[in-house]
Amino acid sequence: MPLKKFRPVTAANRFRSVSGFDEVTRSEPEKSLTEGLSKKAGRNHHGRVTMRRRGGGHKRRYRKIDFRRDKVGVPGTVREIEYDPNRSARIALIYYADGEKRYIPHARGMAVGDVIVSGPGSEPNRGNNLPLAEIPLGTTVHCVELVPGKGAQMARSAGTAVQVIAKEGDFVTLRLPSTEVRMVRAECCATIGQVGNVDHELIRSGKAGRTRWLGRRPKVRGVAMNPVDHPLGGGEGKTSGGRPPVSPWGRPEGKKTRKKKKASNRLIVRGRRRGKATK
Repeated sequence: MPLKKFRPVTAANRFRSVSGFDEVTRSEPEKSLTEGLSKKAGRNHHGRVTMRRRGGGHKRRYRKIDFRRDKVGVPGTVREIEYDPNRSARIALIYYADGEKRYIPHARGMAVGDVIVSGPGSEPNRGNNLPLAEIPLGTTVHCVELVPGKGAQMARSAGTAVQVIAKEGDFVTLRLPSTEVRMVRAECCATIGQVGNVDHELIRSGKAGRTRWLGRRPKVRGVAMNPVDHPLGGGEGKTSGGRPPVSPWGRPEGKKTRKKKKASNRLIVRGRRRGKATK
């Protein structure tokens, strides 16, 4: 899917690029599969800001995505491919043989008229969902479950894919896009193929306003603040802070925050950092 670029008639358009939307077949979503989406602006249920630099953005409606793929044995036909403002990937509208409609993430190469099916015994074709134990080695998959029946949790964004590299006992070994190698239970399901819209990472905003449309507010450097607002603030002239980077509350930035949970780490064969094995 090629990107669309603009003539540099303005400073904003000089480096701006947008998606070509070549694969999108409909502009309006299926009304029965949408619901209202309220603004959070980085606040929790108490109304306090727990995530800074969030707020504003264009109004959206949420599309209900079927990440569980629990229509076992019921064939479905791809009727439309649509844009989803809530995620980087496109979504496909599926009409099932029993009359039900559902959205699923669009797989690369999936076209209107394709037939998909879910559940054990399904063919390992693009868009089909089946247990990892039945997927041939070397196959590229996406929307991978971590807990059987919970629904897809890994490889859901545009252009991502996971490769099945080994099977041993009750576990299947996967290679993730981050080069991390980890084991997942064989009864967990995954969808065949790669997530579509692979050029998403090449898009350049071109102007600050487009970032604000996405609900992202400006980021102010700590050294540009006053001492009352940030530990790195103040000083005569353009000072650089004089201490390692910290948050406004004094916590070190750039420090690893992954929790040392044995239940999670024991399934990681090789970490994403310099190929180190995780014990």
